[in-house]
Amino acid sequence: MENNFDINTIIRANVKQLKPYSSARDEFEDFDTADMIFLDANENPFENGVNRYPDPQQMSVKGILAKQKNVKTNQILLGNGSDEVLDLLFRAFCEPKTDNVITLPPTYGMYGVLANINAVENKEILLSEDFQPQIEKIMEAVNENTKIIFLCSPNNPTGNSFSDESVVSLLQNFKGLVVIDEAYIDFSKKESWINELDEYPNLVITQTLSKAYGLAGIRLGICYASAEVISVLNKIKPPYNVNELTQKRALERLDDKDKIKSEIESIIRQREELLKVLLNVNFVEKIYPTEANFILVKVDDANKRYDELIAKGIVIRNRTTQPLCDNCLRLTVGTEQENMKLIEVLKQL
Repeated sequence: MENNFDINTIIRANVKQLKPYSSARDEFEDFDTADMIFLDANENPFENGVNRYPDPQQMSVKGILAKQKNVKTNQILLGNGSDEVLDLLFRAFCEPKTDNVITLPPTYGMYGVLANINAVENKEILLSEDFQPQIEKIMEAVNENTKIIFLCSPNNPTGNSFSDESVVSLLQNFKGLVVIDEAYIDFSKKESWINELDEYPNLVITQTLSKAYGLAGIRLGICYASAEVISVLNKIKPPYNVNELTQKRALERLDDKDKIKSEIESIIRQREELLKVLLNVNFVEKIYPTEANFILVKVDDANKRYDELIAKGIVIRNRTTQPLCDNCLRLTVGTEQENMKLIEVLKQL
């Protein structure tokens, strides 16, 4: 089905006219700089590994990601965590005090926070009781000022993935951007929507090195989209938004594929063990299906159980204030030793 998506209809007018800042390093990206003397950027000349500004386009990191994900480097944008990537999407495509986005609670809270920061209306359309998008209600909420629909799949805090049919329906019928947040995709049996990038020009995918890759501390978020979308985001991103140390650490970790694979497999095994044990915890009333590195459970009294676990030195997330999550707790899958301690405490309560 033809969507007839036209990116020019959703770019903010001032962004269309914007001439991006040209950093000192941008001007020489097509040159062999190995033997050049750099006296252009007012840097400290004494070499210590980080005295020079980092590559503003992070081409080494993009190169390995492009190879691993089977995309082109001009389909990738890197950010200071996924939150910066998401903020750039708001700033590039949503006119403050005019446009709106659609989010599907219960979901990742930063979508709403970023909407407020950018003075963009956030239309919230609740997921169904089984935590799936309600397509008819979403499309009814869409108007000429709706620029982005945010989907988190696997979803946080529920842990489930959205049906392919729902996602395809939105991609085919919505004239704005469909952003799929795949922070937890590595723990799922489902394929990433990256494979569909060339099929849907309005598809944007965000991923992160914070979860499966174990690099939450370096703050590296990734955006995959058409070259046209990435080009717009590049116009407005800060020139050196990903520092040199982050780039180096990311390259080291991305190259260690066997260890990453082993850790993911361990987390999934531990997740399945936790699911079995939770079946026999007397105050757990429901265990929701999960394809992430966490489990959402409904309990008799979330506030009480949260406080009891804190008192035992175990920190979890109380999600009872979220829509459709009354008396729900979210448990992150830890190491085998951490999970054994959690199980021991749960059996005592």
